[in-house]
Amino acid sequence: MLSSLISKYNVAGPRYTSYPTVPYWNEEGVSILDWKSLVTKSFEETNHTEGISIYIHLPFCESLCTFCACHKRITKRHSMEKPYIETLLKEWQLYLQLFPQKPRIKEIHLGGGTPTFFEPHNLKELITKITSKAVLDNNFEFSFEAHPNNTTVEHLQILYDIGFRRISLGVQDYDLKVQKTIHRIQPFEKVKQITRWALEIGYDSISHDLVFGLPFQTIDSITKTITLTKELEPDRLAFYSYAHVPWIKNVGQRGYSEDDLPSAAEKRALYQRGKELLHQSEYEEIGMDHFALKSDSLYKAVSKKTLHRNFMGYTANKTQLMIGLGMSSISDSWYGFAQNIKTLEAYTEAVNKGELPILKGFVLSKEDLIVREHILNIMCHFETRWKDNNLKFSALEKCLDRLKEMENDGLLIIDPKNEKLRLLEHARPYVRNVCMAFDLHLIQKKPQTKVFSMTI
Repeated sequence: MLSSLISKYNVAGPRYTSYPTVPYWNEEGVSILDWKSLVTKSFEETNHTEGISIYIHLPFCESLCTFCACHKRITKRHSMEKPYIETLLKEWQLYLQLFPQKPRIKEIHLGGGTPTFFEPHNLKELITKITSKAVLDNNFEFSFEAHPNNTTVEHLQILYDIGFRRISLGVQDYDLKVQKTIHRIQPFEKVKQITRWALEIGYDSISHDLVFGLPFQTIDSITKTITLTKELEPDRLAFYSYAHVPWIKNVGQRGYSEDDLPSAAEKRALYQRGKELLHQSEYEEIGMDHFALKSDSLYKAVSKKTLHRNFMGYTANKTQLMIGLGMSSISDSWYGFAQNIKTLEAYTEAVNKGELPILKGFVLSKEDLIVREHILNIMCHFETRWKDNNLKFSALEKCLDRLKEMENDGLLIIDPKNEKLRLLEHARPYVRNVCMAFDLHLIQKKPQTKVFSMTI
């Protein structure tokens, strides 16, 4: 039964870090003037209550990890750090000019690329100059992604000293054959050392990124990886499905073929084995592909129904306005999205001209905003309701009709009387499929070429 359902529902689909999803944005989707207006509107509505989030994209990597689909620049030239930071600060200044008062920063996240490519003193300069023009929320949270091979105790100490308390380590897999294939060789001992340093310094939260479905992964290798992970007891972890998207430009997913990847059924078996081991270690499933200990803020957010999802993933610190700084970064004003120019040179040129470096975006309609609420509810809470008239829209019945088959397959319950929908616990791997039934843009205009990874 499980195998047949996997085969049936394993289709190409979005990961829903936004709605509408990025392929439905375009260069005409949002003008710079429109975007400035949406940012200002959202800022004025929420800065004094919940503050803003900032995502900073640090794109440099010393070597190419072949599983990675992020926008990056492969280089060993650390001389590129300073000019890039100067550009980031100029971009931040462009946003400061839009704000009628000092921004209240709730969250800063450093992603990449490899944030720890940057020298610690350069990261300190970047963050201190950004925060000097703002006020920090009483419950602010700073986090960064770290590569185990180039994260030093100096990185950890300096970032801690300026307010960082969360670190996310990109582990992926501990099996040497898998590591060699994805060009990401890092021993367990290195991860263990960084974990020990972070705890000694005083970090509140350590998370690990693990990936299932990588080339040459087996039940034995995933068992080994999670057994070693349990030894270090991260507070939370992402257990991601590998997104095989070699058709996307500059992704770099080369050096192996689809024949080297687990089949759909094998991939699901890897997930089930991983999930089983995590549950044995008292990790609770939080949203799609995320697990946390009961002591972690993500778990507490689920209990309070305050869990939120954006381009940084799941967060317990919802803000309506998220500003993305850096090449390819994505910003979210709630009423619209904007993505920055994806190449370093063009991004730098635009900022130096005093222009927001926007490549494309999208302005949400009233219907889009309602659908977005439903998709967020499904992604964060595995359920949604429409009893409130504000959550009803003209195509709702058709969306529910598209889910009848999943209901017949025992994956969810549609309750017309109480006007709600709920995924059953064993159906959580199919959450993207449920969201697709609500995705009006996807339904109206299915991509004619490969765009999305497989859902399962």
